[in-house]
Amino acid sequence: MIEITNLTKRYGSFTALNDLNLTIEKGTVFGFVGPNGAGKSTTFSILATLLAPTSGTAYVNGYDVTKSPNEVRKHIGYMPDFFGVYDQFKVHEYLDFYGASYGVPSKERKAIIPQLLELVNLTDKRDAYVDYLSRGMKQRLCLARSLIHDPEVLILDEPASGLDPRARVEMRGILQELKNMEKTILISSHILPELSEMCDYLGVIEHGNLIASGNVNHIENQLQAQKVLQVSVKNDVEQAVSFFEDDPNVQQIDRDKKDELLIHVSYDGSDDEQIELLKKAVTQGIPILSFTQKQSNLEDIFMEITKGGE
Repeated sequence: MIEITNLTKRYGSFTALNDLNLTIEKGTVFGFVGPNGAGKSTTFSILATLLAPTSGTAYVNGYDVTKSPNEVRKHIGYMPDFFGVYDQFKVHEYLDFYGASYGVPSKERKAIIPQLLELVNLTDKRDAYVDYLSRGMKQRLCLARSLIHDPEVLILDEPASGLDPRARVEMRGILQELKNMEKTILISSHILPELSEMCDYLGVIEHGNLIASGNVNHIENQLQAQKVLQVSVKNDVEQAVSFFEDDPNVQQIDRDKKDELLIHVSYDGSDDEQIELLKKAVTQGIPILSFTQKQSNLEDIFMEITKGGE
């Protein structure tokens, strides 16, 4: 569905995007992770035909974004990180205007607008002026706008930026529905744990370079070569620390800042060795209440991959 080859964007001596190579299959939800200025919005703007690359190519559904921009626009719905709305319009007028701009016939617009308003939970705001909507409502309205022509690909740049917790939950639910509709979705976000529930694949970008990409579970497994075991004891945490320090697979032990009876054990051993470690601890009378392997999320992945990148 999306093929990116050696994509580069320079502004004078500054390289915003450096030799990006990426393939995204139809129906995939791809999460683009990176700090501000990493190159996420630059990539999305090129795919949305709003910015010309310095070199390299990008294809959407077989169409070159540089050579066939009008065809590409028929297949994408783009929601930028900073969106503009026409405050003097009512909600349904706003969507009707964009539907007409995309060439959607009037009869079809009348049918699809109520469906989109229901999808983004704005049915009761149909006749409200855009100017009076909350930020979260405007975000959802702009998502509906990007869907007005029923595109196969959605490019969503920071769709949950600036939203309160309730609005983020609502946005996440809408994106899950779109995923169920088998839309191909590219989404960037700083709310990394939420992306972990949505994405099939993940790309980590920093300083214009794609430094990791692939299946989310695969990347997690790579980073978990050194496991972190969370061990809670009933009492005598010093006894537990001394026991774990003697194991050759234990690389580091950290005390939990909030719970004095909880320790975090960095462990290099195999699963079988981990099982034997627990058996040995019980045998030697270590008063263990819980013994679990910490599960990483996308925030852990991002911090691990990009450390030292500055």
